[in-house]
Formats: sequence, C-alpha cells, structure tokens
Amino acid sequence: MSHLLKKPQRVVKSEGVTIVHDITGEQSNLEYVGFKVVDLEKGSFYGEQLNGLECCIVALTGRVDIKEGKETFENLGTRDSVFEQKPTDSVYVSNDRIYEVKAVTDARVALCYSPSEEQLPTKLIKADSIDVEHRGKYNNKRRVHNILPDSDPSANSLLVVEVYTESGNWSSYPPHKHDQDNLPEESFLEETYYHEMDPPQGFVFQRVYTDDRSLDETMTAENGDVVIVPKGYHPVGVPDGYTSYYLNVMAGPVRKWKFNNDEDHEWIVNRD
Repeated sequence: MSHLLKKPQRVVKSEGVTIVHDITGEQSNLEYVGFKVVDLEKGSFYGEQLNGLECCIVALTGRVDIKEGKETFENLGTRDSVFEQKPTDSVYVSNDRIYEVKAVTDARVALCYSPSEEQLPTKLIKADSIDVEHRGKYNNKRRVHNILPDSDPSANSLLVVEVYTESGNWSSYPPHKHDQDNLPEESFLEETYYHEMDPPQGFVFQRVYTDDRSLDETMTAENGDVVIVPKGYHPVGVPDGYTSYYLNVMAGPVRKWKFNNDEDHEWIVNRD
C-alpha cells in the first residue's frame, strides 16, 4: 500500500472517544500539516493543549459543544451526514491554548493543525458564514465550502475547505500543484485529503505525481481514507454512480493558495 494512503485506525482513546486517524508528529512526514479524525459518543469529551499549533475543529457530523478558555460554543454542527451537502460549523483555536469538545449527540470531528507562533483570537466559523462556490464545467464540476480560505485572516497558516464531486466528474483538476515557495508565481503548501463516499462502498482514484515522476503514485481511496500530498499534482477521479466528499487541509511557510496547472493539461481550462 502507498505510504501516502492512510486507512482508518480506530484507536480507542477513552470511554466514548475513538481516534479514527492521527496524522501528526511521528505518524506523519509532513512539516506544516497535521490531521486527526475523532469519533465521540454522546456525552463524551475530547480535549487538547495546543503547544505551538493552531487548530481548526470541524464538526463533520453530529452536534458538539466546544470550549476554549471562558468561551463555550454550544450545539455546533448542522448535519448527520456530510452528504447533506450543506456547510457546517467550525471553531478556530490558536496556539498555546486548551480546548475541549463535548458530544451533544454521537459526532465526528476533524482536527486540522499547523505550526503557529502568533496567538490569534478564538473564532467561531458559523455554517451560514461560509462561502459556497461552484467550480468547473463539463465533467470537471464540484461544490466547494470555503471554511478557512486565505482571504480570511483568522489563522496564521491553516487553510481548510470541503469539496463535493458528483458521479463521473474530476476534481483538483486539471492536475495542479503548489509545492514551490516562489511567490507570487507559486506557493508551497502541504495538503491532506480526508475522503468519504456516497454510497459508502464506493471509491475514488487519486494520483500524486511530480513533473520528473520522482513521485508518481495512483491510489484507490475508500470511504474514510486519508491521502497525504507532500508535493506534486494530485487530481481525484470519481467513478459513475458515486458522490465524493473530501476535506482538505493545507499549510506552508506563507498562507497563500497559489497553484500552477500541469502544462500538459492546461488546455482543459480553456475549452469553450
């Protein structure tokens, strides 16, 4: 199996708390991006001390309360399945703070991390404030929920976005990359993809490759898998009959999403 493809581990942390993914620290070869998925049974708690990290807590499914310091944000979350295709609530917590998540119902949360030194205010990102964008045409159409885009100065490093791709379509396409710290031409951003499928027995294909093909891996990502993109192009193809969801986390030395398409496939953008 590819070293870029991570299967759910489902490690029981405490009563009612299961770590589905832990792509942080020694579990990851990324410098700027960390990622966890946590399942919480109703009434259970999960918390962390953020030492030198900022975190965006995304209420993937179910309802949760999130506490940081004197602030408590109650009954966050808008959906029982990500495939309801409506934005959800998130909370940004800056470095060197402590947060706690309590499950109001059974819930799944995504924890998106990046190194951070300048402490910023904790921020509730309400579902109704999230920009919904429709990109692409032909068989290259997707729906995008911009949770924490580079136009929002609430974070030091993190960029977080949800993407839906319908049956028979492609996304992160034409193949693009952001692996050069060379602004304004291109930014360096590591990235993770957390995948879900509808129906859940589905799969997608994701290729991660560089111009010189020193990295060139094509993976079959199934429901609940994570794909790590340390560099290179990273398109996703969705088979007929299935809908794809993924949550992207990006971070790098500069908080700017500036990519370049694979020149061999640039013509796809310019079709009438």
